[in-house]
Amino acid sequence: MGPTRIRTVLTMGGNTKLRALRLDTGNCSWASEGVTRKTRILDVVYNASNNELVRTKTLVKNAVIQVDSTPFRQWYEAHYGGTAGRKKRIGEEKKEEITQSTHFKRKITTRKKHSKIEQLQKDQ
Repeated sequence: MGPTRIRTVLTMGGNTKLRALRLDTGNCSWASEGVTRKTRILDVVYNASNNELVRTKTLVKNAVIQVDSTPFRQWYEAHYGGTAGRKKRIGEEKKEEITQSTHFKRKITTRKKHSKIEQLQKDQ
């Protein structure tokens, strides 16, 4: 999103806080899965207070942002043992099977029963 822009803000008692107006990365969470990962911030999509903040890509509280889904996809594939949102190709070869213990295979199959990804997340 550009160069990092951080301002210091004076608070009560002479203390200071850091306010990030523009960042490249952030700590984002996938609430339905209960997972938080550090991801790249791609764009500011919507801001209810002012369209100028969307145009200048300024980060404020309650702004809707678009993030890179790679860390969440990697977690999903490791946790549920399957691919998340990747379309199958016609000429794609199968990968070699990695030897896994029977306990791990049972754990993955029980996790797959409860795994659901919304269609919008699959389309990314």
